[in-house]
Amino acid sequence: MASPLLTYDASAATRYLSPGRLDQLRSSIEAARDETLNDVTLWQSGEAVPKEKDPLDAGFIQWPEELLLNLNEQGDDSLVARIERCAARLRETADSVVVLGIGGSYMGMRAMFEALNNPFHNEQSREERKGVPRIYFEGWNVDSDNQKALLDLLDARAAAAKDSSAPTGRTAVIVISKSGRTLETAAAFRNFRALLERRFGDDVQQLIVPVTGDAGRLRDLANDAKFEDVFSIPDGIGGRFSVLTPVGLLPAAVAGIDIRSLLQGAADMTEHLRSADYGSNAILDYTAVSHAFEIDQGMTTRILSTWGCKLEAIGLWYDQLLSESLGKHELGATPLTVVNTRDLHSRGQQHQEGRRDKLITNVLPGQTSSEPLTLPGREDDFDQLNKFADYKLPRILQAAIDGTNKAYADDNRPTADIALPTINAHTVGQLFQMLMLATVVEGRLVGTNPYGQPGVEAYKKNMNAFLAES
Repeated sequence: MASPLLTYDASAATRYLSPGRLDQLRSSIEAARDETLNDVTLWQSGEAVPKEKDPLDAGFIQWPEELLLNLNEQGDDSLVARIERCAARLRETADSVVVLGIGGSYMGMRAMFEALNNPFHNEQSREERKGVPRIYFEGWNVDSDNQKALLDLLDARAAAAKDSSAPTGRTAVIVISKSGRTLETAAAFRNFRALLERRFGDDVQQLIVPVTGDAGRLRDLANDAKFEDVFSIPDGIGGRFSVLTPVGLLPAAVAGIDIRSLLQGAADMTEHLRSADYGSNAILDYTAVSHAFEIDQGMTTRILSTWGCKLEAIGLWYDQLLSESLGKHELGATPLTVVNTRDLHSRGQQHQEGRRDKLITNVLPGQTSSEPLTLPGREDDFDQLNKFADYKLPRILQAAIDGTNKAYADDNRPTADIALPTINAHTVGQLFQMLMLATVVEGRLVGTNPYGQPGVEAYKKNMNAFLAES
C-alpha cells in the first residue's frame, strides 16, 4: 500500500521574508516548472537542443512513469522484471555483493541501503538477512588501504568456505560506469575482477554485472567477457539523476528493497509537480523559499538537517545533486548535510550563533519502522531520568526537534520542514524525485543549466595527465 505524499512546511521561515515575497515569485516559479516539463518534450522530440540547454538530460523526469508503464504492459519481459530476476540470481549465488561506482553511480544506492535496510545488516547472519547478501561500496576513491582491507576480507571468506559452490564465501560485483573511463571505478574493477577470477574461475560471468552505457570502454569489456547480465544506463539521464535507473535499482533489488514502490513514489511526486497548486506544491514551494532566502538575505548555505540515523546518506546524495547542478558561473548555494541530534553537539553552535547565511531544512522521519523503544525506570536513578521513564524514544526525539527549532526561532533563524509519513521505499522514492525536480526547477528559474558538470572534468583530465607523466 502506497504511503501518503511527504509534505513541505516553511511557515516558520516565511515570516522572515518581506510580505508578499512568495506571491511575487509565483509566476516565475510556475514558468520554471513549465519549462522543466517542456524540456521532456524537447528531449523526446529528437530536435536540436539550443546551445544554452546543452546538455539536456531531462529523461529522469518521466522515467519512473515509463518504467511502471513498461512493467504493466510487458510483464516478465519488462526492464523491472529483468532487474528483479538478476537480483534474485545474485542473492542465490553470492553472500557478498560489492557495488563499484563513484558519484551518482553509487551515492543514491548507498542512500537507499542506509535508509531502508537494517543499520547492522552486514553484521547479521544470512538467515537473519533472509538471504540478502552483505552489501559493500568501493570504487569511489583510490584509497589503497581501504580497498585492500575489503579485498582481504572477501578473499578470506572465500578461502574459509567449505563448499565453493554455496553462496557463503562467494562474492558478486556490480560495476557501474556509463563510459567506463572513470579511473577510480575502473581501477577498483580490475582488482575485484582479479579476485573473482582467481577464486571462482569461469563463474565470474554470472558473478559480475556491469551497468553502463550502450557504448564505451565498459560496454566493450562486457561484450568481450560475455557476462550473463549487462544493464544499460539510459541516454538523457545524467549520473546524479540516475538513482532510479538500473544504476540504483539493480543493487537496490539485490538488497531486498521494493523497487516498484520506489518508482511509484517518484512517479507520484512527478504528478504532484504537474498538478498541485503553488502554495501546496512541495517542489515549487521548496524552490521558492530556498531561492528567496538566498537572493534576499544572502543565505547561500543550505543545511539539510536529517533527524535520526537513516537519512544522512540521502543528504550526502543531495549535496552532490545541488553542487553539480547549480554550482556554476560562480553561483549556486552550498549544501551541507547534518544528522541530529549528533551534530547539535558539533555544528549546532555555529548554526545557532554563527553567520546568518544558513537556511535550515529539517527532514523529519515520521513513524518508526519498528516498535519504538521505551526508556526504562531504575531504582537507583543516578542519571535522574526516572521522570522520563516510560517515554518512548520518538517522543524524546520530537522534543529535541521542537526544542531546536524554538532555539533557532528565538534568535530569528529560519527553518523549514520536509516531513515523511515514515521511511519506506515509497517515501524515499518521493524524496529523491522531489529534490531532483526542485533542483532542475531552480536551475531554470535562475538561468543555470542544471545538467552537465564541466567543472568535474577538469580534475579528471589533470589526474590522467599527471599519471601519464610519472
